[in-house]
Amino acid sequence: MREISELVPLPAGEFWMGGEQDDKFVTDVERPRHRVTISAGTSLGRFPVTEGELLGNGKRIPAVGICWEEAKEFAQWVGEQAGGRGRLATEAEWEWAARAGQTVARTPTAEEANFLYSEDGEKVGEGALSEVGRYSLNEFGYGDLFGNVLEWVEDCWRPSYEGAPKDGSAWVGSGTRKVVRGGAWDHLPRLLRASWRDGMLAEARQDNLGFRVAVDFRK
Repeated sequence: MREISELVPLPAGEFWMGGEQDDKFVTDVERPRHRVTISAGTSLGRFPVTEGELLGNGKRIPAVGICWEEAKEFAQWVGEQAGGRGRLATEAEWEWAARAGQTVARTPTAEEANFLYSEDGEKVGEGALSEVGRYSLNEFGYGDLFGNVLEWVEDCWRPSYEGAPKDGSAWVGSGTRKVVRGGAWDHLPRLLRASWRDGMLAEARQDNLGFRVAVDFRK
């Protein structure tokens, strides 16, 4: 049977979203940097959804090979069970959770996240998924935001932040590509940055692509 994800309230606050000026790995898709406000009333999964939660097999490795629509369906189910409205995290919520109050994002080390090679080409990871909770939680109480699996979010892909919402809501549309965040077990650390983002077709299924739920409890 399916299991409900452990949910952690997302603190309200304001932050600068997007790539920092002095980050040499920032690209134009992470610009322009803009101020975003996150409201109270939403909780995110402490970890990416696991096989145990999605499939009921008891395993604590992230569920992968899930397309965007299937991820949304499970998130909606979690919301129903929890007494709220389930969905995927918005891109802004994800970055706020990943930064955890830090203005300047720091790339995690191999002791803090699951990724395969260092920027020098040295193999530092196992080359496979790891169980969630293996690494320390951040200041907001979330784990595995960087590395292990890419995470679907609610937003449609756009190649810049020109015109992006400033209230933390999802930037929706009719596009067939959806935003992914966080980097994965087979990535370089340059992709394990709070501002890094990419777009994938909504029907994509990959062995490094998972998701994290969000539930609104606003009345």
